Amino acid sequence: MTVKDEGTAPDRAGLVLTALILVAGVANINLAVANVALPDIGKALDASSTQLNLIAVGYSLGLAASVLYFGVLGDRFGRKRLLIYGMVLTLPASLIAGFATDPNVLFCARVLGGISAGLAYPTTLAIITALWTGARRTKAIAAWSALGGAISATGPVLSGALLEKFDWHSVFLVTLPLAVVALASAWFLVPRDGGDQAVAVDNLGGVLSIVFVGATVLAINFAPMGDMTTAVWTLAAVAAITALVFVWRQLRIKVPLYDFRIAKRPTFWVAAVGGIVVFGTLMGAMFIGQQYLQNVLGYSTLAAGALALPAAAAMIVVAPQSAKLVESIGSRFTLLIGYGFIIGGLLISLTLWGDTASMWSVIAAYVLIGAGVGFAGTPASHSLTGSVPVSRAGMASSTSDLQRDLGGAIMQSILGAILTAGYAKALAESIQGSPNADEVTAQTQTALTKSFASAADLAQRYPQYETQIISAARDAFVTGDTRAYAAAIVIVGFGALVVFLFYPNAAKEREAMRRYATERDAVSEQT
Repeated sequence: MTVKDEGTAPDRAGLVLTALILVAGVANINLAVANVALPDIGKALDASSTQLNLIAVGYSLGLAASVLYFGVLGDRFGRKRLLIYGMVLTLPASLIAGFATDPNVLFCARVLGGISAGLAYPTTLAIITALWTGARRTKAIAAWSALGGAISATGPVLSGALLEKFDWHSVFLVTLPLAVVALASAWFLVPRDGGDQAVAVDNLGGVLSIVFVGATVLAINFAPMGDMTTAVWTLAAVAAITALVFVWRQLRIKVPLYDFRIAKRPTFWVAAVGGIVVFGTLMGAMFIGQQYLQNVLGYSTLAAGALALPAAAAMIVVAPQSAKLVESIGSRFTLLIGYGFIIGGLLISLTLWGDTASMWSVIAAYVLIGAGVGFAGTPASHSLTGSVPVSRAGMASSTSDLQRDLGGAIMQSILGAILTAGYAKALAESIQGSPNADEVTAQTQTALTKSFASAADLAQRYPQYETQIISAARDAFVTGDTRAYAAAIVIVGFGALVVFLFYPNAAKEREAMRRYATERDAVSEQT
């Protein structure tokens, strides 16, 4: 009879993991709090749909743009140090966002908050990778993934409750006490490390990665704006050029920022693509869903936020089972199970969320999407961290974080752009087909198609037309979000196909992971 090797864990493992989850929790709550407040922000700051999209995506943008670079800096200079720096920078970022009076300032504050999370959040997974091994690492990652995702899903509830009593500024200030607790926990509980002096840092590669991600996300967000065509093409060209130069440089330098020799392993790149789709879909669905619940169904901020709780509960329940499935049937089919649940949730949103929708259809969609993320999150992160040497744990953890936040930034941008374009087009057609079309000035039409919040504000100023304006705006919003959900189903289906075709089966995965573990041991002995 053979005894299963459970692996190793650090001293006071439970406390260390709790501190890391607290840090991750700060990043996850800050990531999620804006969505519920978007309708209020739109009204208070007279923000356009594109500005609201940027405010929603700004945090993911800052995080996704910085994680690759910061992950390697953590390997070089010490992961705990970056953890502390990130929590310290969170404080002014939250304060600036909390007291912003302009949508552009709020967007910049969100980007700064994302950069602070870029310092701290990927470092949490890098520390888990370095301090835990074997089955204990899988369980630790499952807890980190599930609780981090659950905290993210509870962010809307917290925001909704605050917005019942306070204005939208409060949602960006609420994490300050938790950030202080997380900072203290990280300072006293996480083991100190001095970094690896042998790790070289490709600073130029880091700058290129930041420019590439930033240009890509901004180009997608500006695409629906007819007067931004030149900017869109310029940003797209910058993104393409920096991507090519980045890849060329990483293949030529001795110690790359992003090692494509490791990244080309199927257990690595397929898991990275899978994670981008999975986590991006969660964030995109929450982004659109929160606006739909308030704008179309008329839910209060608290009720809309509370309806995200079933997704959080599903993640918590499913994640431990996901860890067991990874050990028994492998990551490939565990990922595919997650994709199946997510597609089921999106199909409910597409077919049942119209001008009216029952609360049970909303809960069912969120439960399925949450369960899908719970199933797929663990194998996506586990495969990445298991495919690299411990000396490159920063690369693995940065990629794990990148898949969440680049996925979130891209999916929110794509779905937000489709929603914005669909809403504007549908409402413009509704205006043109109305009996009083000749009485609608160009200025009024611009205000109506700018965003749902702008249309609602105009309706209040012209109460005699309020019913018609709100009805047309709701119909247009449903048209836009239906197109967005259809696009999301296509993207998730493509991701599932990639996993099915290219990720190794359980036997080949186990053999590859054993080979990579030997490689890690050899690297550790040399250093």
